[in-house]
Amino acid sequence: MAGAATLLLLVAACSSPESGAGAAPNRGSGDPYQVGIIGAGSGGAPVEGGTLTFGSYSEPRSLDPAVTIVAGSTGGLEMAAVYDVLMRWDSETNTVEPQLAESLEANEDATVWTLTLRDGVTFSDGTPLDAEAVRWSLERYVAAGADEAGLFTNNVTGIDTPDDRTVVFTLATEWPTFDYLLTTGPGMIVARSADEGDSFTPVGAGAFTFVSYAPQEEMVLEARDDYWDGRPHLDRIRIAYVNDPQARYDSFRAGDLDSTLLREPDLVDEALSAGTSGFLNLVALGNVAVINASEGRPGADPRVRQAMFQAVNPELVMQRAFEGAGIASNAIFPEYSRWHTGVDPLPYDPEAARALLEAAKADGFDGRITHLDGSDPASRATALAVQASLEAVGFEVETELLPTVADQIARVAVNRDYDVAGWGISWREAGPYGRMYATLHEEGNLTVGMPTTPEMSALITEFQGAGTEEEQREIMGRIQEQWNTDVPALVFAPTPEFLVWSDAVHGAEGTVNSMILLDDAWLDAGS
Repeated sequence: MAGAATLLLLVAACSSPESGAGAAPNRGSGDPYQVGIIGAGSGGAPVEGGTLTFGSYSEPRSLDPAVTIVAGSTGGLEMAAVYDVLMRWDSETNTVEPQLAESLEANEDATVWTLTLRDGVTFSDGTPLDAEAVRWSLERYVAAGADEAGLFTNNVTGIDTPDDRTVVFTLATEWPTFDYLLTTGPGMIVARSADEGDSFTPVGAGAFTFVSYAPQEEMVLEARDDYWDGRPHLDRIRIAYVNDPQARYDSFRAGDLDSTLLREPDLVDEALSAGTSGFLNLVALGNVAVINASEGRPGADPRVRQAMFQAVNPELVMQRAFEGAGIASNAIFPEYSRWHTGVDPLPYDPEAARALLEAAKADGFDGRITHLDGSDPASRATALAVQASLEAVGFEVETELLPTVADQIARVAVNRDYDVAGWGISWREAGPYGRMYATLHEEGNLTVGMPTTPEMSALITEFQGAGTEEEQREIMGRIQEQWNTDVPALVFAPTPEFLVWSDAVHGAEGTVNSMILLDDAWLDAGS
């Protein structure tokens, strides 16, 4: 999970993925960022050996994809290295391509999908990654109530394994973009031996194996000699845990880190302006404040939710938090996106907000709101801007700043103990349906207390079955209209996610959720 904190979410692209890399945007200009690999040359012949040091955005409590949100901001790089993925999203072609799998084919109406596995792939414990292993891992993922478990359970009616290399998925309804599901957590196949000890041990079929973990310090992964695609060029990956974003970026610029993930618009803009190489995404609804609509909470009243939304100017939030960097917008998908529809969001309108609040107060609401956010400088500035905006129209706001992302996740996603909270709903350019379902469908498991309605659920289901992007875009316009009624969150901006690396790094491949694959990565000699 990663929002103004992370959902980070918990939780993919700015302009259309086909657009490739381009020039950095001017700070605050709103010029579209361009998704994909930026500034990476071939570097010549690969060099064998070396350790790549990555500055992690947050420290995952587990490398189990069934309990950890699979994204670049929450351990996704580490999990992709250990487990690999069945399928990979290619940002240049905007297509899903086989990775661990050999192929994935749909029948004519996209209700049956046949996965063919590569021959001879093994887990790091030596056991085969065969069809039964895939089925076991998927059933385990669902049983754990994982990130996309609800999406899987409510759409996949059968998993058949006619032979060792074939897995057949039968779906409840037409789903033309089912392949995206196997690029994330469900596509990270866990070996049975991972659960055989007293605690979970990361065992996968990826290019690297787990070696050690020192909390609040580092994690070390080592190359596998028997990886299905040949031993990786790197000897090891070292993941360093540095909480402060500016400190991580400074360490990267000083050469202490080979790579890191930037999610703060001012730092992203600075890195782009400096010509830094990396993998760039822009995540819609990445910087929001979710509203708890549970019974007894202020947000249970739709007038209160609408009043809060119309009281806050996204441009003020972005100015205070990031000196105007990034793209301030309260739309679901702003103009940069191929999913932008032209349907207007609720406008910033303090007078309308004040009238809605007064109506709610007349029916007994006391006007008090508690707002949670992180304690880093940007989150603190966001919280203060939101507090000032809400108080200006008559709310009484208490702001609580939590010390870590893990604390935010616990309060918001686990305990749902909040009124309004900095977060990331994170609808991604590449295959947005999965996150839409998880966060706003009535049967989704990442709703975190936000209001869900039959109308929104029906629209999300309709989006799933749409056969063309044009049809999906028309439905997305109606989803924006429904959002204006339901108001599940305050929306400030999409979040840029720039996984940067030094000029010494070559061969990294991007995929969904701002993750990269390092099985073909290498470092210049002497790095």
